[in-house]
Amino acid sequence: MSPGPLLVILAAALTAGVAGTIAARNAAIKLGMVDRPSARRDHVKATPLLGGVAIYAAVIGSVLLFPEHGEFVELTGILVGGSLVSLSGLVDDRRGLAPSVKLLIQLLATAILVVSGVQVQLPVSTWMNLLLTVLWVVGITNAFNLLDNMDGLAGGIGVVAASYFLLMAAMNGQRLVGALAAALLGACLGFLLFNFNPARIFMGDSGSLFLGFMMAVVGIKLRFVANTNWVTWMVPILVLGVPIFDTALVSFSRLRKGKNPLTSPGKDHFSHRLVRLGLTRREAVLSLYLLGSFLGGLSMFISLAGPVEAYVIGGTLAVVALVGLVALDRVAP
Repeated sequence: MSPGPLLVILAAALTAGVAGTIAARNAAIKLGMVDRPSARRDHVKATPLLGGVAIYAAVIGSVLLFPEHGEFVELTGILVGGSLVSLSGLVDDRRGLAPSVKLLIQLLATAILVVSGVQVQLPVSTWMNLLLTVLWVVGITNAFNLLDNMDGLAGGIGVVAASYFLLMAAMNGQRLVGALAAALLGACLGFLLFNFNPARIFMGDSGSLFLGFMMAVVGIKLRFVANTNWVTWMVPILVLGVPIFDTALVSFSRLRKGKNPLTSPGKDHFSHRLVRLGLTRREAVLSLYLLGSFLGGLSMFISLAGPVEAYVIGGTLAVVALVGLVALDRVAP
């Protein structure tokens, strides 16, 4: 796909994201779908939800502007799976949904992806690729859900990640990946205008789960014709390094205390610990934007690097992440 259609998709998603967020905010207030302050929340006043509905509508609508993406079956599977995940989040926002039910829906959405042809394709056994697909999709879906813990954080990291995915998709001539990344970028930008601190609307689970699912799909679909899969598998992990690290930190901290990482919410995330170290909430969020941008830049280098350089960088980052995880775990939330 040439840059022209990608820019049109981006502009359409941005416009729809802005208009949809305004409409969603008004609808949430009328329907009483607001997130009220509590001991586990950072906001001090009731804030409308339903921002995720605007993100979902902006992405779906703008992607369908250009039906000639190729890979029709795959696109159908992606949109159906994303719709299921977003709908489960909307029900959870409205009435509450058991974690086990949400997990089953995520597994169903992943199965739809696999049936449509979207799955990890590393040079390993078929069963290993299927297992990696499930772990990746479910893991990233829930990582963005956990990351949505401070004004502007999940949406902003979505902007950063989608920007790098869009750039690399354009460089490698991937039409479907480019269209999805452009739509995600525009929708997240439009929503972020109303979600950055102080937030006037939240995306809710309908948005964070959908965003995570779509980012996982784009990471799976991204291909690099000039490099080997034994190197480029690191690229989406780095682009999504912030939500992955946040999930690892929260999971390690809560498991160490005998708590369930997914059902024990609290102010123990990466962003909360940065605030505890002296940053303001805005500074913490902006710092994570910068970290995400740095990791995205490294991912672009690795996409062009040889195995030695790639694994030296990857190994170094893994050590730094492990040390950082242990150090941040000692920061009292």
